[in-house]
Amino acid sequence: MLRPVTTATETTDARPPRAIAEQVESVGLAKARLPTLTLLTLAVLAGAFISMGALFFLVVTTQSGLGFGLTRLVGGMVFSLGLVLVVVAGAELFTGNNLIAMAWASGLVGSGPVLRNWLLAYVGNVAGCLGTVLLVAWADTAALGDGAVGRTAVAVASAKAALPTLEAFARGVLCNALVCLAVWLTLGGRSVTDKILAILFPITAFVAMGFEHSIANWFFLPYGAWLGGSTTVPLGTALHNLAVVTVGNIVGGTLLVAGVYWLAYRRGLREGTG
Repeated sequence: MLRPVTTATETTDARPPRAIAEQVESVGLAKARLPTLTLLTLAVLAGAFISMGALFFLVVTTQSGLGFGLTRLVGGMVFSLGLVLVVVAGAELFTGNNLIAMAWASGLVGSGPVLRNWLLAYVGNVAGCLGTVLLVAWADTAALGDGAVGRTAVAVASAKAALPTLEAFARGVLCNALVCLAVWLTLGGRSVTDKILAILFPITAFVAMGFEHSIANWFFLPYGAWLGGSTTVPLGTALHNLAVVTVGNIVGGTLLVAGVYWLAYRRGLREGTG
């Protein structure tokens, strides 16, 4: 655990990377020990929060006259709502929880609790996404803009479902590297403002650059299929995208963020050799 802060400077300054690494381990250990009902409940919330960010993205980017780059920029900024809600309001997001791998690498938690957390978080996230799809469908949000929002949702879903395997995997790796970096940066901040700003730039970047987030896709793909039908978003290709992107997300979060920072700051510390 981090030592209690005692001075004004320590209270307001961001934590340095080495202290963030220690914090990530402590948080990972706590997450691995969450009771099942608590974890599932917070995971359902996270799925709903990410879905709200995804829907916000669809509405804001529909019929935008800003041009490609600026439209993607603004879309990424509004999509950040999802992770802001997860971090500030409190929820359990599968992709961010890939950082538990750091606590695993340091021997603080075993493989079983890590896999349990990931599985329950993923199941809860999916439930939250699908529940949000149902509510959004009942609300007929697709009718906004004389149906333009619905057409955008179908186009986004069909494009995701059509991604080739290697492309979907690489986009998944890059996406969760940025998502986990966003979570990493929030642990360096001390205020709500710090945390929101820490989230904004990495999440905006991954959305603007077209990377793939498995939990967000559990909203985009079912919603697009609901609106466009199975011929527009075939079940097989949708499931293929979700599986490949999920694996890519795990690689990006565990190896490119948790693994790299563990090597840099935590390797050997448990044996006193760091």
